[in-house]
Amino acid sequence: MKTVDLETIRLFLHVLAATVWVGGQITLAALVPALRAAGTDVPKAAANAFNRIAWPAFGVLVLTGVWNVIAADDNSAAFQHTLSLKYVLVLASGLTAYLHARATSKRGMAVWGALTGLTALGALFVGMMLAG
Repeated sequence: MKTVDLETIRLFLHVLAATVWVGGQITLAALVPALRAAGTDVPKAAANAFNRIAWPAFGVLVLTGVWNVIAADDNSAAFQHTLSLKYVLVLASGLTAYLHARATSKRGMAVWGALTGLTALGALFVGMMLAG
């Protein structure tokens, strides 16, 4: 059996947090029609419950992401450009999620929610590119 080391723990925490942040958004989006059918207040209650675990997961993603950058020894231009794109997508994911949570219109919720999902998926994809 391979040894568990600090790198394994760092990557596990990062992937676990990404599972909650990205996977939770996909799951919640898929459940919205059923939640609406259960009652008009149910989607908002579910979103509020999700936010109680999603935002801490986002925080873990940011912290372990910084840890990942510190641990990386690739200073190539390609790595740095890809890393810059990752920063933009992470920032956009957090900002659009914040705006989605504060939206008061159905259109605003839909637009910000879609952008949150797309930027979260983009950050996940670019993160996989960085991992090699």
